Amino acid sequence: MAIISNLTIDQGTTFTANIDCTASDGNTLNLAGYSAAAQLRKTYSSSTSTAFTAIVANATTGRLQISLTATQTGALEAGRYVYDVEITDSSGIITRVVEGQVEITPGVTR
Repeated sequence: MAIISNLTIDQGTTFTANIDCTASDGNTLNLAGYSAAAQLRKTYSSSTSTAFTAIVANATTGRLQISLTATQTGALEAGRYVYDVEITDSSGIITRVVEGQVEITPGVTR
């Protein structure tokens, strides 16, 4: 089951977040051989999405990193969105590790 974590992202800025993954026993999850993917959508059923850059930042400590560029966040309308982050192991098994809502706060400086 994924952990729920809500995010706030300022429109028009660069966004980066680190995610530390643990196994069901509470120990650090070794992410060697894993890949990551993450998307943001206005609603769960939206046909359009914005893809985060999602990487395994440190496999041995179980750290993922997701990010959006200032151009990507600037293209998003202010408001509430949903997102999730999934990891895929070398055999193709996909696990959702985190999900939640994202609040895009409007920017003034352009």
